[in-house]
Amino acid sequence: MDNFLKLYHEAAVTSIGLFWMALWAFGLGYLISSLIQVFVTQERMKKGMGEAGAKSVALGTFFGFISSSCSFAALATTRSLFTKGAGLIPALAFLLASTNLVIELGIIIAVFLSWQFVVGEYLGGVFLILLMWMVVKLTLPEKLEDHARDHAKKAMGEEQEEDIPDWKRLIRSKEGWRKVSNRYIMEWDMVWKDVTIGFTVAGIIAAFVPKSFFQALFVGSDQSDPAMWEILIQTLIGPVAAFFTFIGSMGNIPLAAVLFSNGVSFAGIIAFIFSDLVVFPVLRIQAQYYGWTMALYILGVFLAVLVATALLLHYGFSVLGLLPDPSMAKSVTEREFFKVDYTLFLNVAFLAMSAGFLWWNKTQNGGHDMEDTSLGEKVLYWLAIAAFIWLIGGLLVGLM
Repeated sequence: MDNFLKLYHEAAVTSIGLFWMALWAFGLGYLISSLIQVFVTQERMKKGMGEAGAKSVALGTFFGFISSSCSFAALATTRSLFTKGAGLIPALAFLLASTNLVIELGIIIAVFLSWQFVVGEYLGGVFLILLMWMVVKLTLPEKLEDHARDHAKKAMGEEQEEDIPDWKRLIRSKEGWRKVSNRYIMEWDMVWKDVTIGFTVAGIIAAFVPKSFFQALFVGSDQSDPAMWEILIQTLIGPVAAFFTFIGSMGNIPLAAVLFSNGVSFAGIIAFIFSDLVVFPVLRIQAQYYGWTMALYILGVFLAVLVATALLLHYGFSVLGLLPDPSMAKSVTEREFFKVDYTLFLNVAFLAMSAGFLWWNKTQNGGHDMEDTSLGEKVLYWLAIAAFIWLIGGLLVGLM
């Protein structure tokens, strides 16, 4: 019983710590998404990213690079770009870049893993975009893209307007920033349940799952030199494990360290890291945005390109003698999450901004009601409430 309570407290602290690490990235990403939705006109976006050519893909990649590393925030921004007229390929390039090529993600990987994973993350991010471009170009039905765009516009609750305000005047007006605050709260309103559940599960996995389980799941992880077929299986298992365990490109890095310390191959870890966009909460949100047909299509494309990229990186690094040593991995549960560093100051800043936007939204608009009474939403709501209770209980156990 004492051991369970210790692990329970450890799981709760880990969940909260993982979220604390990613909080400012959430805020930054949702702010960018809100700014795009309010200030960027459809015509301007069409000129930049309307076609699936090299320039459009390059712009999408660049915008992703300077954006947030948070998967949910990137999803919201991608939807904004897509509904404003960007083509699917540039929009997906933005999505992949914003979850794989951002600077802060490389820093987190360097802390939890090793420099080989940092190189693999950035080089692999480029491979993901190039392979996605090729696969979508060859397989995407035109009607599917049109249907998804119409669905996304309806999901956002805004129809195309003939008279679009000048963004230069809007950005200097109180009304413009009121709309930004409203959009910002709406984005959080849409995903808070998925975020709560996802990080809670991440902490539970990190604290409770024994090494023997990882060795059974990732075939060959207990060997120093696994066979090629074992590497392939680990690469396929990576996305499957990710689908049920983590949330967000920032939150999955500590769990990747758990896998690495348990002997999972470089390819399996890279596939796991790249799978932040094929987890169930992301699939569910994609379906809300674009409909289930497009959501499943994007899922299939991402799965194919991430497995191919992980294998390409693994054997490329192997030929060069650059594969990392698993003994270098640090345990996620032993990490000090809460300390005075840049994360603290960024989180305080974005918490203050969020509180201000929430207050403004409540006082000016009377709040924005996004209540969804569907069975799925009700189940997620009560699961999120149960997650909060679990986390509070875990913290209280530590005090006792």
